[in-house]
Parts: sequence; structure tokens; C-alpha cells
Amino acid sequence: MATETKAGGGSFLDNLGKIYALYTGGFFAFVIILGILEQLGVPNKWIGYGFVFLTIAVYAVIGILSRTTDVGEYYVAGRSVPSVYNGMATGADWMSGASFVGMAGTLMLLGYDGLAFVLGWTGGYVLVAVLIAPFLRKFGAYTVPDFFAARYGGGFARFLAVLVLISCSFTYVVAQIYACGLIASRFLDIDFTIAVYAGLAGILMCSMLGGMKAVTWTQVAQYIVLIVAYLTPVIILSAKKYGIPIPQLTYGQAIAEITNLESSMISKGLADAKTLKPHIKPFTTYDPLNFFALIFCLMVGTASLPHILMRYFTTPTIREARSSVAWSLFFIFLLYFTAPAYAAFSKLEVFTLIEKGTKLTDLPAWMYTYGKLGLVKVCNVDVKVVQDIVAACGKIANHPGLLRWQDLNINTDVIVLSTPEIAGMPYVIAGLVAAGGLAAAMSTADGLLLAIANALSHDIYFKMVNPNAPSATRLIVSRILLVLVAIAAAYVASTKPADILSMVAWAFSLAAAGIFPALVLGVWWKRANTPGALIGMIFGFGVCMYYLVGTRYFAVSFHEMWSWLGTATPAATAKFAELKAAWVAAAPGAAKDAAFLALDKHAQTIASWWGVRNISAALFGLPVGFLTIFIVSLLTPAPSKAVMDMVDATRLPSGDLIMQEKGAMVGGH
Repeated sequence: MATETKAGGGSFLDNLGKIYALYTGGFFAFVIILGILEQLGVPNKWIGYGFVFLTIAVYAVIGILSRTTDVGEYYVAGRSVPSVYNGMATGADWMSGASFVGMAGTLMLLGYDGLAFVLGWTGGYVLVAVLIAPFLRKFGAYTVPDFFAARYGGGFARFLAVLVLISCSFTYVVAQIYACGLIASRFLDIDFTIAVYAGLAGILMCSMLGGMKAVTWTQVAQYIVLIVAYLTPVIILSAKKYGIPIPQLTYGQAIAEITNLESSMISKGLADAKTLKPHIKPFTTYDPLNFFALIFCLMVGTASLPHILMRYFTTPTIREARSSVAWSLFFIFLLYFTAPAYAAFSKLEVFTLIEKGTKLTDLPAWMYTYGKLGLVKVCNVDVKVVQDIVAACGKIANHPGLLRWQDLNINTDVIVLSTPEIAGMPYVIAGLVAAGGLAAAMSTADGLLLAIANALSHDIYFKMVNPNAPSATRLIVSRILLVLVAIAAAYVASTKPADILSMVAWAFSLAAAGIFPALVLGVWWKRANTPGALIGMIFGFGVCMYYLVGTRYFAVSFHEMWSWLGTATPAATAKFAELKAAWVAAAPGAAKDAAFLALDKHAQTIASWWGVRNISAALFGLPVGFLTIFIVSLLTPAPSKAVMDMVDATRLPSGDLIMQEKGAMVGGH
């Protein structure tokens, strides 16, 4: 194992602390210089260019310097990444554009119920540490499908794992590239489509040449940028308002102020109680069943996402794989513990703006900035032209001509990006936040693209199509596939797909239902056999996908098919019948289309089984997967003694890698 821990260049690994300390110091100096330039009158546009281009350039340089032709370094970073840095890279891999940009906004709009996302996503790492990471590291695989193939004997298990991997990863990576395009188009003032492909170029420079080795050291650098960017604005707000630069301790005071502002807004007619969801009262958006179902599905889904699990293949030892999960939780905690404070301070700023009686003709500049991107609306009109806003609000009876909370629609992705501008901070802080958002989106995109490309090149091409391919050919194929998948994802992102955020949420349920049962039982139950795992994966994933697609895209027929379950109330069923009759009777054309939309919207609210939202579809797929594996495995012959011995060895912390012992690793391992 000595060769394994030294792979990747001892001199570099020995000086990691110094290298990243210098990098961090240089980044702070860069921010200070841009701040000085802003005060000297340099246009904001050029400050934005500085943040976006220089940070992407630094990541690209790291990616180029980390290029490799070694298969072990390309797929698992030579298994040489210390636990602290692997935890930091995992934190960056996990802090997607959705987490960085959207989490605070979700908490701001949902209040208590938004904590389901925080609890689910962080809780998943407990499952990773206890049930999965150390054992996959001991197994010695390059990819998650590698484990499935060796444990369940054959290419079909590998193929099913790849299928689930791509299903839950592709839309996820589309969302990250979408976030890159959103941020770049805002701060570079360029067309969204151009911004998407510009972001893609930066992402590819980080990952294409060096694979996991390059992605790892780039992600460490990206984590430093994103955590500094996330903490800085809210620390400034906390110090400015309450004299204490620790927002996690002061946001309770901000919530108290928000409560007072809510009462004042209602008394002035600038808000109504229906649109002001209580921020400290639970179960206003999700009922208890859906709240805890969402937490459960996000936890299990987090512990099943291949791009997260593959990070734990890169540590030098099994012990460090386990400790790196703890470091991952710590680095994720820094952001998630701050997100509620971010939400509170952002909401306080917006409510203060509304409560003071802002005229529709005097809306702040930040609303127009994000309104042009379709992310801020007033009276259902994008905030672009003041006359359009006044005209739209004028159609509402007794509208006072002032900005009201019920008229304002802020996309959750705007909250973090716009808070520095809402609070009147120097533009350099807004640019810093943009750099952090780009770092978050790029780091996750790198990990996801690598997971997909590695699965296609290693598990499909090398293991199933051309087992005799030399290392050089394998790496070329992997890089080509990486580029092709990236271009496909960028194209989808450039179309601004309406359902992309829903699909990202679905990824967790798909991973949970398709991967988790066979993965966990493969480690912890020796009796789990090939027929059980294969049928369990198909049934679990199939039920989950069926529920997701059925309730979302075929809600009308889905409800009618399963109406015998009796999950809809008599009133809802009667309303469904009324709307369906209106649709059937409507004349062809716009009237019939509108009638169907009304029917479909209602059907989506009642098509669910026992009221479970489709974001938590794994609540059905997961138990089906487990039960199927148990039942089929007990009804069919047990695995061979060699497989059972392999499972026993996987759970032992000492000894050589399992796949190394079996001779399954080639090309340097």
C-alpha cells in the first residue's frame, strides 16, 4: 500500500498547507485590490470581469498543472488525498449552485419548513460515514458501478448502476451549468446562452486533463472561495446592525425585527396574513408527512449519489475515508449553519424596503438588474420597464401604488446574489459573492461530469466493450465522453428548461431508490445475491420513476388509474370530475387548452398516493427495493463462498484492497 499513498507527488502533498495558505492570502489580496479599484472609480462591470475571469483562470491553471496520464490518478487521484483536503473537496463538490445560491432563498420563503433540506442533506453524511464510505474505500473500486459488478457478479448489475447514475446525475449537472450561465450573464452582462458555454469552458479546463486528481485540487481552491464569499456579506450585516460579526448568534434579533415589520406591513396594507407565511411556525408549506418524508429521502439520496461516494475512493487509507466524512460535514456545516442567518438578514432588508412605503416608480436598481433576467417580478411582470409595472399593478383593485409583499415575486436564486446590493454594500462584495456562486456551481459540475464520464468510459467502454484497451486509450475515451456529456448538458441548460429544479430534487429520490438498497445490503448482508439485487434495483428505481413521471406529466390519467386507493377527498374528486367535464365540453383551441391546464393543475394536487409529494418518491421506491432484494435473495440460491468471504473482508479495516486482491484492477493498480 506504500505505493498507493505516495502516488500523486510527495513534494506537493507534503506542502499542501503552505500552498493553500498562499492561495488564500493571494485571494484576500485580490479582493482588497479590487475594492481599492472600485473606490478609485473603476466601473462595476470591470470589477465583475475581474472576479469571474481571474478565478476561472486560477481553477483552469490548477486543472492544467494536475494533468495526468496515469489511470489511478485520473480515476481516484492516486488514492493520495489527505482526509482534511478530501473533506474540503467534498464540501465544494456538495455545495452546488443550488446550495450556495438557493438555500438561503428557500429558507427565506419557506421559513421553518425549509430546514427539511438542511437536515436531509447534512444527515445523509452520517449514513455515508456509518454505512458506506469506509467499506467502498476498502473495496478498492474506481467507480460505484465497479462495486455492483464485483459484488453481484456481472455486467448487468454494472449496467443498471450506470443507468441510475446517469439518471440522477445528468439533470443535476445541467442545473450547475445553468447556475454558471445565470451568474456569468449577470456579472459579465452577456447573453445567457453565451454565458453558459463560457462557464462550460472553465469547467472542462478544470477536469478534462487531470480527471479526479485535477478536480480534487481545484475543488479545494473553489471551497476556499465559496466559503469566504458566502460568509462575508452576512458577517458585515451582522456587525453593522448588531455590533457582533457572528451572524449565527444575531439572526434571532433579525427575526424579532422581521416580526415587528410584518405587523406594520399588514396594518399599512402592504402585506396580508395569507402571503406572510409564519417563519417560525412549522408545517405551513409541508405537512408533517411530507416534511419528514423529504428529510428521509434527501438523507438516503445524499448517501447514494455517485459523485459524492466516489470522493471517498481517493483517500490513502480506510481510516482517512471515515475521517474525511467528518471533515466533509464540518466544511458543509460552515455554510449550512450560516444559511438561516443569511435568509433572516435578507428578509429583513426586503421587508424594511417594503415597510417604508416604496413607490412603484422608485424601485431600487437591484430589482431591475435581476428583473431583466426574469428573476424578480412585481404584479406578475418582470421588473424591466417602470411603466409596465405601474400598468400591471394598476389593474389590481385598490392598489396603493406602493410596493407590496404580495405583489413581489423573488426567485430563490436571487437572495444570496443580490443581498450585497440590497444592503447597499460596495460592488466588490457583490462580485465576491458571484465568484463564490461560480465556484460552487463549477465544483459540483466537475464532480458530476467526471462521475458520468468515468461510468461510461470505465464501466461501459473498458469493462463491457473493450476490456483489453490500454490505459492511454481509456483516458482518451474518458476525455472525449467528458466533453460530449458537458456539451449536451450545456445545450439543455441554454434552453432554460422549466422543470430543471424539480428534476434536481428528484435526483435524490432516484439515487435512493435505485442504488441505496443494493449498495447497503451488498456491504451488510452476505445473503444478498445477484437475482435479488438486480430485481430490487429494477423494481425500486422503476416504482420511483413511475411515481415521479406519473404525478408530474400524466397527472390526469395517473389519478384516474389509482383513484381506487381513495387518497383524494370527495370534494377534490368532485372538483376533478367538474374540471374534466369542462375540458371535454370546451371547443377546440385556446379554450380547450386552458381547460386542460386547469384540470392538469388540479390533478397534480390529488394524484399523489396518500398525499406524498413526488419530490419524496423514494418513500415508495426505497422499501420496494429493500423488500424485493430480501424476498428474492431468500427464494434463490445464496451467493458463493468466495463472494461471502469478499463481503467479510470488505468490513475489515485492515488488509489489502479487495479488488486488488482479486486482480480486477489493471492499468497500474
